[in-house]
Amino acid sequence: MKVAIIGGGAAGFFLGAQLAPPFFVEIFEKAMTPLQKVKISGGGRCNVTHACFDPNILVDFYPRGNKELKSVFGRFQPGDTMGWFEERGVPLKIQDDMRVFPVSDNSQDIVGCLIKENQNNKNKIHLGEAVKEVIPNGDTFILKTSKGEYEFDKVVFAPGSSKQVWQMIEKLGHSIVPPVPSLFTFNCKDSRINGLQGTSFQNVDIKILDSNLENHGDLLITHWGFSGPAVLVLSAIGARELYEKKYKFSVQINFIGYHVEDALETLFQHKQENARQKMSKFAPFGLTKRFWMSMLENVKVDKNLNWSDIPDKKLRKLSFELTQGIYEINGKSTYKDEFVTAGGVELKEINFKTMESKIVPGIYFAGEVLNIDAVTGGFNFQACWSESFIIAETLKTLQ
Repeated sequence: MKVAIIGGGAAGFFLGAQLAPPFFVEIFEKAMTPLQKVKISGGGRCNVTHACFDPNILVDFYPRGNKELKSVFGRFQPGDTMGWFEERGVPLKIQDDMRVFPVSDNSQDIVGCLIKENQNNKNKIHLGEAVKEVIPNGDTFILKTSKGEYEFDKVVFAPGSSKQVWQMIEKLGHSIVPPVPSLFTFNCKDSRINGLQGTSFQNVDIKILDSNLENHGDLLITHWGFSGPAVLVLSAIGARELYEKKYKFSVQINFIGYHVEDALETLFQHKQENARQKMSKFAPFGLTKRFWMSMLENVKVDKNLNWSDIPDKKLRKLSFELTQGIYEINGKSTYKDEFVTAGGVELKEINFKTMESKIVPGIYFAGEVLNIDAVTGGFNFQACWSESFIIAETLKTLQ
């Protein structure tokens, strides 16, 4: 059986690694270097997967595709991924945050493993060769590329997010959900957070006003605005809605996890217990001193005042800023090097037991070409590994 794999990334190479002779496999990658996203992911360390071994919990990390992936992860989940790489000489480690990396902290170990397995299978890798068209031809398919024409029995689309390939897939009769960015940080130029980059908070509540979008988690102030898991997950959940807002919206942030009245009561208590101490001596609620000073400045409280001298109305203003502060977001920034897209091939048109097209039999899909995406933490790669495994198992039954 001759199999064409369009895309030399994680999904494509993982599939090729599982298709040994008598399969004849050819991988087409338009770039001159394969597996580029794998190489740069996780800051060059490669966040291979996430140590969540229950498919029912794992799917919650996928804003789009969670229902469809439940059966896929039931057949190949992160534990299987870890076993696969470790059996091939790449030891892995689980960090405290449950992200999984090579012990070496070097993505080249993953890249090298995938290339080696494809070489062992004698798969042909076409670099710098873009596929221009896929034409059904009876029981086979004609591939027209930038360098020639080929005939294959099966075609697998695994090109990542590619506008050109989506257009090609549309020609075959598939629907494409328009792509929008996902997994990004919020840009904010508010003077209240100027100079506070690197300040982090735990268990923050963040809500996008005039929407139903909200999240709870850790937050980080950056040079450009807000980041951290609370923001990144929110950006993924609200990818399409935030796109429609043109990334201009207001967020309400509770930095301390207290109700506004409880925060006020705590501040009154500090006023009684620390009456003769300066406001600047310590920061309540476990806040950093820099952030506390910024809040004092924002509500126009002299940091050299004693607690006893601060008017109650200023404490009320402080409690509001800490629990219900509103910030204007005026754009987005890509999170590290994670270019994640929400959108792609309509999931209703795919049989997730085989990853085969319901519209054109013999064509299969894996990876970001589908309308599936996840939050940060190795989840997008796991979808690639699992979907490619399903395709490999399906093709083996047809051989």
